[in-house]
Amino acid sequence: MNNKVRNKVVIIGTGLVGATSAFAIMEDGVASEIVLIDIDKDRAEGEVMDLNHGISFVAPCDIKVGDYSDCQHADIIIIAAGANQKPGETRIDLARKNVHIFKEIVPQIMKYNKQAVLLVVTNPVDILTYVTFKISGLPSNRVIGSGTVLDSSRFRYLLGENCGVDVRNVHAYIIGEHGDSEVAAWSLANIAGIGIENYCPICKNVCDRNQKYRLFEEVRDSAYKIIEKKGATYYAVALAVRRIVQSILRNENSILTVSSLMKGYYGVEDVCLSLPTIVNRKGVKQVLELSLAEREIKLFQESAQKMRQVLDDLDIIK
Repeated sequence: MNNKVRNKVVIIGTGLVGATSAFAIMEDGVASEIVLIDIDKDRAEGEVMDLNHGISFVAPCDIKVGDYSDCQHADIIIIAAGANQKPGETRIDLARKNVHIFKEIVPQIMKYNKQAVLLVVTNPVDILTYVTFKISGLPSNRVIGSGTVLDSSRFRYLLGENCGVDVRNVHAYIIGEHGDSEVAAWSLANIAGIGIENYCPICKNVCDRNQKYRLFEEVRDSAYKIIEKKGATYYAVALAVRRIVQSILRNENSILTVSSLMKGYYGVEDVCLSLPTIVNRKGVKQVLELSLAEREIKLFQESAQKMRQVLDDLDIIK
């Protein structure tokens, strides 16, 4: 390949999410180089072999095993390493284990690259995005989490199923924490520009308050149910990661609900949460403070308070 590497992606952690994300990015053709780093080098080598054996079916891409020195010149560094969420375990239960791991990983990245966009995927993603921002010392626009990009996709899928509409014509966001305190922004949800409340007579499906809450519960609890049935979630989150990577590397200015540092939005500061965000080559271009219902703002603020409490209990600055 050309020695001048463009669109280099490094993935740290080759578990199910990291490896599946590598596959999704390779299949899309958005990256010309993908480097996999893992403490279990045999696992990383096995994943690289498997990926490379299919390289003839996709656009040319240099896929290899590396170490932290290979973070040099990367455009995006994806952190997918950490302990997995076990059945019955909440994302917050993971916090202490994974904060410890991130305190080892992030300084290693910083030795070799202070210019890349860091994309955190490991759960609890909002806590770990904040931890990464603090440890790295990078500008906040270049430290983002996968946030509620997947949750928003789940929301759109279920709305589309309920209304009998192609999911690509459904626009809806989950905001706040990627987890138990997340918030469905019903006031922003629309189908082909028609607000959900106004679409109900067209749909003629039951969509009262109880039905809306049941739908939201299914969105919120999806990961728990999938983990209970098959042990882990990875296909959909890998596609969400690919979508974020596309927006960054192609400088798309796409609006995605990534997690980033809050700077007074709806009165919330100094935590990382998800809001509709313009994402481009620099990471976060702009967080959009849209017109939410008062109840949604209150729930978003409560989500922030819960994240702040976890961060205070962890005392991650030490």
